[in-house]
Amino acid sequence: MGILIVQIVALSLLLTACGFWWRYFPYPSPLVRRWLPPRKRWPELQIRDWLAGAPFQDSFLHYFYRDPERTPAQEEGLLAPADGIITSVDVQDGIRYLVIALSFWDMHVQRSPFDGRIVAVESSGDGFMDGEGQEFAFLREKRCPVQKRVIIKTEAGTLAVRLITSLAARRVETWVDVDATVARGQRIGRILLGSTVVLELSPRMPLSVQVGDRVWAGQTVVARVQA
Repeated sequence: MGILIVQIVALSLLLTACGFWWRYFPYPSPLVRRWLPPRKRWPELQIRDWLAGAPFQDSFLHYFYRDPERTPAQEEGLLAPADGIITSVDVQDGIRYLVIALSFWDMHVQRSPFDGRIVAVESSGDGFMDGEGQEFAFLREKRCPVQKRVIIKTEAGTLAVRLITSLAARRVETWVDVDATVARGQRIGRILLGSTVVLELSPRMPLSVQVGDRVWAGQTVVARVQA
């Protein structure tokens, strides 16, 4: 009798697991999702389904809105304004544009690269579009994505952090006002879902990173400040 009960319980668990697998296919079942890394837990195709109108999973939204405390590196220098991958460090017209690409799974709160004072918060752009961040970095084209440009006057010179939207990221929040003072590593805004952040700085500042490096907002030193 005991063996029969064990067999019935095991069969019930197996049928339940198969039911969850069938219901959520081709995406991960809730029974295994928590043990998967984020990119497999919430595949890109599933996230794009949500963007198209399907309801978001609460677990993904909780993960996306995470805002962990960060301790700035003790090493002197400009900090990365965003989590992500460096995709370009090009120089145009005396400005270096350090482009950071954010994925759906990156932490999306942006931080100030250095101590300073906010001298402007500019809005620009006229649409939502996808593409590599470096295509938009220099604002050469008449059309560009909706974005916010936070300009910071610092002892290392004037810097700018640009928060750029995409087809998926249609909202940008800035949390600082003109004339406010900001500390190195302080939160300054957030982009909702994956997009691009550009740090504008002097090309005379030696870089501490290169294309392909992963950086973390408020922690990774991306350029050294010369005395």
